[in-house]
Amino acid sequence: MKITKESTLTFYSFFPFIFSMSKKLVIFGCGYLGSELARQALEVGWHVSAVTRNADTAASLNDAGVHKVVVADLDDESWKGEIDSTQDFVVNCVGAASDDLDGYLKSYVDGQDSVVKWARDGKVGTFVFTSSTSVYPQTKRQLVDETASSDGVSERGGLLLAAEQLGFPGGGGIGRSFILRLSGLYGPGRHLFLENVKNGEALSGHGDRILNLIHRDDATSAILAVLQAGENNIGRIYNVSDGNHSSRAEIAEWLAEKLGVDAPSFADSDGSDASNRKISNNRIRDELNWSPSFPSFREGYNSILEK
Repeated sequence: MKITKESTLTFYSFFPFIFSMSKKLVIFGCGYLGSELARQALEVGWHVSAVTRNADTAASLNDAGVHKVVVADLDDESWKGEIDSTQDFVVNCVGAASDDLDGYLKSYVDGQDSVVKWARDGKVGTFVFTSSTSVYPQTKRQLVDETASSDGVSERGGLLLAAEQLGFPGGGGIGRSFILRLSGLYGPGRHLFLENVKNGEALSGHGDRILNLIHRDDATSAILAVLQAGENNIGRIYNVSDGNHSSRAEIAEWLAEKLGVDAPSFADSDGSDASNRKISNNRIRDELNWSPSFPSFREGYNSILEK
């Protein structure tokens, strides 16, 4: 059986004794992706704690029934006295505090360092860090898997690599650790590309560049697949992408037709170092039997447009 959001929940419903209240999960950087992960974990009876820097998100998590919610930056020490360091699962899916290098350093490097030290001083079964496929700098539309070089990566990508290395492999009180490199995350409430097309805005960058995407719900199912991985899997790096290798122009033209608007214009060219690669998801498909419920932008954006 392929592991998707639907099959995961079906599995839980047939075997609830395996995923009982004894399973404890803490989600760090619990925002857009983490909130959906929390919702699904609560649905199957897990005990969920969360740390978020956003007070509004914290209120929503409390309303959803998350057992413990702490408002704090991950690089702060204040949350450590409030979150139990004995957990079955820890997921750090923090986003950058800001788009500049300081924001990346604060959230990804300093934040990850803080979380990893806390986890190693405690007892954690599985540790997951959601990174990004921006660690791959390839520019020639080649297929890129987890073994690809990161030589020449941008400064932001370099900070993500540094954050990855802090927690992988686990060690200390961490049983095993995984890195999930996510492609461009989109879904309900987060679809800037669609809004740009809808509003008739000119798009930066060249239209021929490949746009690698992953729907929020599929990113969530990938996290759950990793958490459920057999004990023989002691920790891996996985690319999490829908595997559809369409150009930005192809996606924009399809959206424009669906929306009944003119196709947007693109910049004539990119810099010579602009990333342009096809992200392979073969490893997670083959090793964890995972597959996306939204295998291309068409299914993903259709699910948004139909609501």
